[in-house]
Amino acid sequence: MSSPAVYPKEAVGAAYASELMQFAQAQTWQAVAAIAAQVRPGMRESEAAALGKAVLAELGMDRIWHPLLVRFGANTLKKFNQRSEGDPVLGEEDIFFIDMGVVFKGHEGDAGATYTVGDDPDMLACAAAVKTLYDQVEAHWRASQCSGVELYDFAEQQAKAMGWVLNLDIKGHRVSDFPHAIYRAGDLGELAARPGSSLWILEIQIAHPTKPYGAFYEDLLV
Repeated sequence: MSSPAVYPKEAVGAAYASELMQFAQAQTWQAVAAIAAQVRPGMRESEAAALGKAVLAELGMDRIWHPLLVRFGANTLKKFNQRSEGDPVLGEEDIFFIDMGVVFKGHEGDAGATYTVGDDPDMLACAAAVKTLYDQVEAHWRASQCSGVELYDFAEQQAKAMGWVLNLDIKGHRVSDFPHAIYRAGDLGELAARPGSSLWILEIQIAHPTKPYGAFYEDLLV
C-alpha cells in the first residue's frame, strides 16, 4: 500500500486564485446575512437549517463542503463535530449562530457569526464580544509575524482579559480551491509558521462564564 502524499501546509491546487477565495468568502457572507435576516422566534433549528439550504441554492453555490450549522441557545456551546441537543425553538430572548462552508467557483468559503433576538444584555454582550475578540486576534495576525500557535495563545489571553472563556478545541483550519482536505494541513492553532493570506480560517468560539450559551465567529484571514 502506498503512503499518502505529504504536502506543504499551504499547498494549493492548480485552480487556486486568491481573488476567487475572496469571492467565495463574500458569497458565503451574503448567505449568512440572508439566513440571519429570516430567523425568527418560534422557529426550530431544523427549520432554520432548511431555510439556509434554500438560500444557498438561490445564490448558485457549487456545493456544500461542510454541513450547514445553525445553533440556538445552549447549542451555541457545541463544537462543530457535536450534534445539537434536540431541535430547540428560538425564544423571544435568545442567541444563535450560523456556520457554513460553501464552494463557489471551485473555491471554499467558510463564514460564521452570532446573532441575538430580543434585548437580553448578557446575550448582546456575548455576541458583541466574540466579534471584538476576533477583530483583536486578526489585527495581531496582521501586525506580527506570529505563528498559528502563538495566534491562539494570544486569543486565549485576550479572551481571559475580557472575561470570557475561549474554546481551545476550536483552532481554525485551511481552505483553498476545493478540496483542501487532501493537503492535511492541520488546525491553524497548530501551525508553527506565520499563516499566509487567503488560506486560513480564523475561528473564535467563546462561552459565557456562568450562563449556558456562547458565541462563534469565523472568517478568512486576508
